[in-house]
Amino acid sequence: MDTHVHDRRRFLALAAGAAAAPLLTACGAGFGGNDSKSDGSAADDITGSFDWKREKGTTVKALLNKHPYTDALIADLKSFTARTGIEVEYDVFPEDNYFDKLTVDLSSGRASYDVFMLGAYMVWQYGPPGWLEDLGPWMRNSAATADEWDRADFFPNLLQADQWSLKAGAPLGRGGQYALPWGWETNVVAYNTEVFGKLGLKPAESFEELTELAGTIKRKAPGAGFDGMYGIAVRGSRSWATIHPGFMTMYARNGLKDFTVDGGKLTPAMNSPEAVAFTEDWARMVKRGGPPSWTSYTWYQCSSDLGAKKAGMLFDADTAAYFQAVKGASPASGKIAFHPGPKGPDGSLATNMWIWSLGMNAKSKKKSASWLFLQWATGKEHLRKSAITHNHIDPVRRSVAEDAAYKDKMRNLPGFLETFETVVDQTRIQFTPQAQFFDATTSWAAALQEIYGGKGAQSVLDGLADDLAAKVG
Repeated sequence: MDTHVHDRRRFLALAAGAAAAPLLTACGAGFGGNDSKSDGSAADDITGSFDWKREKGTTVKALLNKHPYTDALIADLKSFTARTGIEVEYDVFPEDNYFDKLTVDLSSGRASYDVFMLGAYMVWQYGPPGWLEDLGPWMRNSAATADEWDRADFFPNLLQADQWSLKAGAPLGRGGQYALPWGWETNVVAYNTEVFGKLGLKPAESFEELTELAGTIKRKAPGAGFDGMYGIAVRGSRSWATIHPGFMTMYARNGLKDFTVDGGKLTPAMNSPEAVAFTEDWARMVKRGGPPSWTSYTWYQCSSDLGAKKAGMLFDADTAAYFQAVKGASPASGKIAFHPGPKGPDGSLATNMWIWSLGMNAKSKKKSASWLFLQWATGKEHLRKSAITHNHIDPVRRSVAEDAAYKDKMRNLPGFLETFETVVDQTRIQFTPQAQFFDATTSWAAALQEIYGGKGAQSVLDGLADDLAAKVG
């Protein structure tokens, strides 16, 4: 699940300092890891027929975040080595210092790691300084890429999320392919079927209904035998990660934007009359039906409360609910169902997402071997195995999502597959790409806390917009 909710002050400081460093230029890579090419892509050096064994005897170094997807990858690494003759050495760090480690290494130019995990939002931070290899030329080279890798099998909105022109405000899906989607999370509503049944409730189809549901559960659940249960768990800590799951999903379903873009200039839009009204409504929902200590809530508290029967609903990553819903995982397991969540006023189910991706260091000396690793790790065979035998939950590939064994595994979770299939094509990154993303969304979360605390939404959001305009303009 997306454990990326820790305070990002250290990450922001490191990234800001690194962004001030001279622009790093990606170097080319030769066949045996002899990278001296300075013009074009190292992928151009790969010619002839495709061969999984072309880098036999090479060792690739990977930096990985502690995560269920990482567990699945490590468990299957022998398959990669057997196929390619390439060994993989790896370091695994918990998320509270993972991005610090990655940022320092990339900004140093040392290339201690050839490949690594990153979120799609990090492309906006790491791409402009030249730290990420453009994988597009590798994907397009039939000598470098196996036919069975099948680019068309990826859900296109996921592949596009890691593709960008490196220009602030420019839409995703154009420019270089700076990472590959590996695992992702869509943001939907999960709910306790037991309390819904006892109170005669049904999932909300509008935001007004969701607010009403949250308040009803908080008022009536204790009397129905659910002591201490409140209505809805959503994130509230002073972190960028508070904004991106449920809040940004509902914000986008209301047709709202974080920034408008005109002639390459970004203008904050979270203080528009419509955005102010929505933000007031969100704060009202949390007050009526949210957790008492909401301003400290990360994904972990939200997920745990759903599992402990403290929250009647969760509006967050589907994986945050999944790990509470599976058999024996929590007191609420077997009693959690999934729903796409409220539609926008025009019926929109626009949904924000988080993607764990895999990227290549532009300074790597082993790009050919690294590309073999990346295409194996994002290939059909490994991802199918990871989804079926491990906890690689939301498939990035259509073939895995449609696989009978995967569907059989997920069918015991009421509504999971139906919800996934309903929102998958409408799920994308709803934010405007720009390098100040983490700073901007952390400030946005702080503003949301102030509004929740009783300050006027218009004045708070006007102040936020003025502050951000100076930073992104």
